[in-house]
Amino acid sequence: MFPFFKKLIKKPAVVETQEDLMKKFLVAGLGNIGPKYQNTRHNIGFKVLDALAKEESLSFETNKLGDLTTYKYKGRTILLLKPNTYMNLSGKAVRYWMEKEKIPIENLLVVTDDLNLDFGTIRLKAKGSAGGHNGLKDIEAQLNTSKYARFRFGVGAAFSKGRQVDYVLGDWNNDEEKAMPERIDASIALIKSFATAGLANTMNTFNGK
Repeated sequence: MFPFFKKLIKKPAVVETQEDLMKKFLVAGLGNIGPKYQNTRHNIGFKVLDALAKEESLSFETNKLGDLTTYKYKGRTILLLKPNTYMNLSGKAVRYWMEKEKIPIENLLVVTDDLNLDFGTIRLKAKGSAGGHNGLKDIEAQLNTSKYARFRFGVGAAFSKGRQVDYVLGDWNNDEEKAMPERIDASIALIKSFATAGLANTMNTFNGK
């Protein structure tokens, strides 16, 4: 076919149906960018997503407001996002990618650390307060709601008064490092379950384990 006619024949635009959108998920793992934060408690969101990507041979690419990769699993499209805005501005990246990819809020999962849970405890909630967590505060402000799923990974609270920041920005201790692989595996299984079995079933299966 002549080039002229090729230009006249445009491919039809791909229109995503509501059913398509309901099979699309955004999993945002919270953390701070840079080598000095890489192995800190506050970066467990990054750590979980990195482990999932490694397990599935996925590669993150730096994109607008974060590092992103796409995971196809059992008919679902799961966008894994590590915001590069630093923790306190995490909401900006989450909102941008939700809007760009037209992801419904019920298909958003935020992975974050929690001082109020013992180390390794995993808890999925459908909504809730930010609990003093700056990353969750910003997400709530940007989305104008606290009704989104959050996966809290317990980091414990073994710090003295006034040392909270040092603790969350500190590295895991030896005992935590030894227990981490099993806890990471459970975290990955939770994410897969959220996208396939739904929020309620996943809460029943994983909370407190």
